[in-house]
Amino acid sequence: MVHVPEIDGLTQARRLADVEQMARELIAVTRDVPVEDVAVNVSIDAVAGIKVRDVLEDVAAERAEAKRLDADASAKTAALARKLVGKGIAQRDVGKILGVSHQRVNQLVQQ
Repeated sequence: MVHVPEIDGLTQARRLADVEQMARELIAVTRDVPVEDVAVNVSIDAVAGIKVRDVLEDVAAERAEAKRLDADASAKTAALARKLVGKGIAQRDVGKILGVSHQRVNQLVQQ
């Protein structure tokens, strides 16, 4: 079932790929406008009784947090590389300490 809250209407679609078109057609018929003039934003709340929206929101939040943590780790790694090289440690040795190539250490130091 496809619910279109703006017109408080319902339609059906056999596949998720058809939802947008079916909603556009329902709106066009209800408002007596060409289907080409109708744009919709599809959001999926549940599929087969599974609340996918809630799970997808959690996944998006966790991905954003992972991205933030990765950026923090990268910044700390670069800072450590600069400190070690600044103390006269060879870039090859710094690479061994950090688990990266000496070329990567050079890149980190140049940032």
